[in-house]
Amino acid sequence: MADKSFYITTPIYYVNDSPHIGHAYTTIACDAMARFKRLDGYDVKFLTGTDEHGQKVDKAAKTANIDPQAFTDEVSIRFRNLVNTGENLLNISNDDFIRTTESRHKKAAQALWKRMEDNGHIYLDTYEGWYSVRDEAYYQESELVEKEGKKIAPSGAEVEWVKEESYFFNLSKWQKKLLDFYESHPDFVIPNTRYNEVKSFVRGGKEFEEGALKDLSISRTTFDWGIPVPGNPKHVMYVWIDALCNYLTAIGYPDADNAEYKKFWEGNADSPVHVVGKDIIRFHAVYWPAFLMAADLPMPRKIVAHGWWTIEGEKMSKSVGNVVAPKDLVNEFGLDQMRYFLLREVPFGNDGNFSRTAMSDRINSDLANNIGNLAQRVLSMIQKNCNGLVPAFSALTDDDKRMLDYAQVTLDKRKVIEAPINNHINNFKFDLILEDILSISSDANEYINKEAPWKLKDDLVRRNSVLYVLAESIRCIAIMLQPFMPGASGKILDLLASPENERMFKHLSPEYSLKTGTLLPVPQGVFPRIETDKN
Repeated sequence: MADKSFYITTPIYYVNDSPHIGHAYTTIACDAMARFKRLDGYDVKFLTGTDEHGQKVDKAAKTANIDPQAFTDEVSIRFRNLVNTGENLLNISNDDFIRTTESRHKKAAQALWKRMEDNGHIYLDTYEGWYSVRDEAYYQESELVEKEGKKIAPSGAEVEWVKEESYFFNLSKWQKKLLDFYESHPDFVIPNTRYNEVKSFVRGGKEFEEGALKDLSISRTTFDWGIPVPGNPKHVMYVWIDALCNYLTAIGYPDADNAEYKKFWEGNADSPVHVVGKDIIRFHAVYWPAFLMAADLPMPRKIVAHGWWTIEGEKMSKSVGNVVAPKDLVNEFGLDQMRYFLLREVPFGNDGNFSRTAMSDRINSDLANNIGNLAQRVLSMIQKNCNGLVPAFSALTDDDKRMLDYAQVTLDKRKVIEAPINNHINNFKFDLILEDILSISSDANEYINKEAPWKLKDDLVRRNSVLYVLAESIRCIAIMLQPFMPGASGKILDLLASPENERMFKHLSPEYSLKTGTLLPVPQGVFPRIETDKN
């Protein structure tokens, strides 16, 4: 077992819709991080799943005229098929897929509730206020705007006035403790703009405003599709207490002696890391820490909020008809190409715009013309001129050594834009890491054009040395690319006959270089060009 452990989670996806590019983006980002950590020697737990309770699901099931459980069984499959517990359309390496309708989750959520209640932080009263069914969220009057005679939440969702008996969580009591926690953990939420939003909400504005946090209604009685409140089953838990607890369920809570709980949650310096869309940052960075404090449980290490994708410059919307399904993108552009574009195109945390032109241009310039062209040229020359054997090398020049020194750098020594690469990965700066990997390939392309091995017919010793340096550089590029494009990078490593047990980041070291005389398979293209009107 590795002596380093890392726990990463996607949000659990709400089963009232079909997966779209936003779901794919979050899941692929978490997968890239999980794969990166595994390649760096970590023991990783990667969790995704579906959120299947709440009024919105109850309404959708009634509209479809089917039982809520049957409804969630059917819709959950669409999300499972994206990942390792289904068809794995996106080549995701998750270790678990949780559904909030599972018995293990009911047990964990009720245990968390009971622990908060026993500690004196839950009480019974009457709730009266504004509620959004679509957001499954309560809003204060000051947060709403009026549009066409209707009250509208900041998300754009309609709200309705609700009055019912409800259990409350004393969120107002946690204002100072939350602010103190934020102050002592300045990287708890990334990017920093989202952290400032969270702190402003808890403070009550730019200046501290005591009482800015209101107690939170955490049960409902107007429907029964949810987890019953312990000791009072006419109430079901507010869907966010239910949903957030999934992160604990998957590691064995409430069994504190469970090995996974101890390894991945209790006292872990690097995780848990929760990755979420910016629209649900409040639930994860305010409510979730407060629940955990109230239950005397350890806090997550980091909340990572990413932006939204527009489609061809427009907000994604079913009414507009521009919702992009992951399967359509995979079929049109290729899986690894799609993964690369989503992680490379925009800094993680920013909003991004998907366009077919941008995706085609990125695939052609970075993958087909750069990395793919390099691999195809070099491996074809080795096949033709070296009988398909990894060539021997001798008397390396300064340029040869510079090329190898740039490629053969293990993570403990590699810097990306003047910062350690681990700093970038821990801050989800996938775009900078991919930019750095691409620069190795660009340098290798400059090197091959300068050395022109096709002209060295009268100096075979020199030609073979050049081809060896290039092949070894390609090996290192492919190892680095594995978290982001696991399928394509695996194909490149196969074409180099790289042993499957020598593909970790530690194997970037020169001692694991390609072995002279190794027979290579017939080369094949890995990144075909995307034909566009401009081509």
